[in-house]
Amino acid sequence: MSVHEDLAIAQACADDLCRTVGRLEQQVGPGLDVRRVRTDADHLRESIALLRDAAAQAGTAATAATSTGSRTTEQVVIPDAPYDSSLWTNTDGLDDEGLGAQGRHAP
Repeated sequence: MSVHEDLAIAQACADDLCRTVGRLEQQVGPGLDVRRVRTDADHLRESIALLRDAAAQAGTAATAATSTGSRTTEQVVIPDAPYDSSLWTNTDGLDDEGLGAQGRHAP
């Protein structure tokens, strides 16, 4: 299942929960406990709706990015020839990275 399908199922379940809590409230009567459950169910339904909106926007942004080509990867070719050894030698008195200057000693 896709994220959108899962969120649609979750939204339907939250809607069913809110309807069931409404029927329960009619049977039990108004009270603090029923009001808390109703409030929690309403918050859950609203949170799932916000999550669905966010997922839809993220899906739209991802689709737009791939259709414009901004998510293309570029292949980098690394040659099989050996590297130039002068890259690894200490020329012109340069410090060895992380090792300090050649010929110097720590105090």
